[in-house]
Amino acid sequence: MMSGWSHEVVLAATIVSWVIIVSGLAQTAVYLMQLVLAGFALSQRPPVARSALLWHRYGDIAPPIALIVPAYNEELNIVESVHSMLALEYPNFEVIVVNDGSKDRTLQCLIDAFRLVKFQRPYEEALTHMPIRGLYSSPVTERLFVVDKENGGKADAQNAGINVCRAPVFCVIDGDSILEPDALMRATQPFVDDPERTIAVGGTIRIANGSRIESGRVTKVGLPSKLLPLFQVIEYLRAFLMARLAWSRINTLMLVSGAFGVFRRAEVVAVGGFTKGSMGEDLDLVIKLHRHMIDSGRKYRIQFIPEPVCWTEAPESLGVLARQRSRWQRGALECFFRYRSMLFNPRYGRVGFLGFGHIFVVDVLGPIAEVLGYILIPTFWLLGILSFEHLLAFTALVFTYGVCISVCSLILEEAELQKFPRARDLAVLTAAAVLENFGYRQINNLWRIKGYWQYLRADQSWGEMTRTGLSGTRK
Repeated sequence: MMSGWSHEVVLAATIVSWVIIVSGLAQTAVYLMQLVLAGFALSQRPPVARSALLWHRYGDIAPPIALIVPAYNEELNIVESVHSMLALEYPNFEVIVVNDGSKDRTLQCLIDAFRLVKFQRPYEEALTHMPIRGLYSSPVTERLFVVDKENGGKADAQNAGINVCRAPVFCVIDGDSILEPDALMRATQPFVDDPERTIAVGGTIRIANGSRIESGRVTKVGLPSKLLPLFQVIEYLRAFLMARLAWSRINTLMLVSGAFGVFRRAEVVAVGGFTKGSMGEDLDLVIKLHRHMIDSGRKYRIQFIPEPVCWTEAPESLGVLARQRSRWQRGALECFFRYRSMLFNPRYGRVGFLGFGHIFVVDVLGPIAEVLGYILIPTFWLLGILSFEHLLAFTALVFTYGVCISVCSLILEEAELQKFPRARDLAVLTAAAVLENFGYRQINNLWRIKGYWQYLRADQSWGEMTRTGLSGTRK
């Protein structure tokens, strides 16, 4: 240490440093626990059944299901996505596209592609939403319905779809997403195997950039050619195959992605549907379901199963990705503080301690602790207030555990889904899993801090999400 610094300054810097390091250790402990639980869950799962066998087992008893597709300015992808949904291998389903007052040609693209005509269909007004301007059906296929409504946001559009649908189970999916043909059959298995307790099921979201898309299907899996979406491939592997599988194993899953989630309609209506205006409407709904079921004293399951895969387009520009991540952070903070009474509340058991504790450590404390660590620890060392050992401990914590978790997530993915058949792809992903910890992870935390600031300012702007269009994606 340099001379000249008072004992109080050195003590304060040491305390701040250890608070940052302990916070990082807490996050590391959470991620390691997730990794162990996910590995154990995968080891206990039966072999993945072929689609034909699934149809033989579940085809006659699978519940009717409605696919609800909120769409706002999705003219680039919406027709391709609807084609993929109509081609799904499932005995009894309908597709309900909710055009949420789009300013582009989303509705006209659907009218032209499927020769839509207006029709009348009685529906239950169980949830509130902005006025519906018209309902459309297609003479091309009886499975497709389109709801045209005034703009109210994604949650509002989803509530309108829930009202219009007649199936006991519904699936929410983004308008830019593409489901694998057997995704619905796989996602509804828990509703058939355990119909009394299962109220929600989530599946895997994968990055479609770089893959070949033909007629609404992924015909060849490839990797993005750009670095930014390549890093997101690793992120999604870590978020879905590790984190959500782990929490599902102990029934504390707090998030079923709004890009692809299946829910029992009665329970969603009972909690008031999706919260209008929420930045994290998918997280908000799952928290409400946990609270409702526990308060009612009912046994239930909210599950994640890795096999049903939904493909989506990842942002390829820093600006779009920054807006997305800031919005996600706002959504997490909004939900945490809205339901903060559940945190460490014995009434909510493992959901309050583990599920909410995870949100508290990773989403509330995590970004602030990491960014302060990036700034203060090197500064204290340069000023001679902290020893080189402190700097080394922080650096090892930040980078070593990040590389380890990312690579282990990739190993889990290859062991379970095996979506990357080429050894070259696995080598590229391994390199990306290492490189993302040197720059990308740090800027991601800065975006999350921006989301923190937006939340404190009550900024509810969604931000423009420019897309290139999946139909043009090629490897």
